[in-house]
Amino acid sequence: MTGIQLVFIVVAVMTLGAALMAVLTSNMVHAALWLILALFGVAIIFVLLNAGFLAVVQVVIYIGAISIIMIFAIMLTRRLITDIGTQTSSSWPWAALIAVALFGGLAWMLSTWGGFNTTPQLLSPRSDQVVELGQALVSPNAFVIPFEVASVLLLAALIGAIFIAWDRK
Repeated sequence: MTGIQLVFIVVAVMTLGAALMAVLTSNMVHAALWLILALFGVAIIFVLLNAGFLAVVQVVIYIGAISIIMIFAIMLTRRLITDIGTQTSSSWPWAALIAVALFGGLAWMLSTWGGFNTTPQLLSPRSDQVVELGQALVSPNAFVIPFEVASVLLLAALIGAIFIAWDRK
């Protein structure tokens, strides 16, 4: 096992643990902090994949902006930071069973896919990866539709936060 593989395994376990803690903790501020750690783990995985630009974008946008806005929104809109209600419902075993079945189906589907046996086409060393990424983001045949859908989703989340925080007197 190489050093990069060992670092990947450690970071993957840390990221999954932080994501699990973000879901299971009852304190909303702590959940946001666990989310920041999980997003930082994803940024480290981007670095391991030699995608430095995406790692910087992950840190600047998700950790630096979105997470901080979430913490401010939690602190400004909640009277009690700790949720005193139960964190699970009576149907959580069904949800766990469906999640395990879905994971098994996806793992089986990916294991039978022939794409794992092919060598990926790497960018030529002379190409500018940031320029190619920018062209892919605005190309109608590439990522412009998911990019716009993400912006509409963020707008809907903002409108929802304003609606929840609105004082109805």
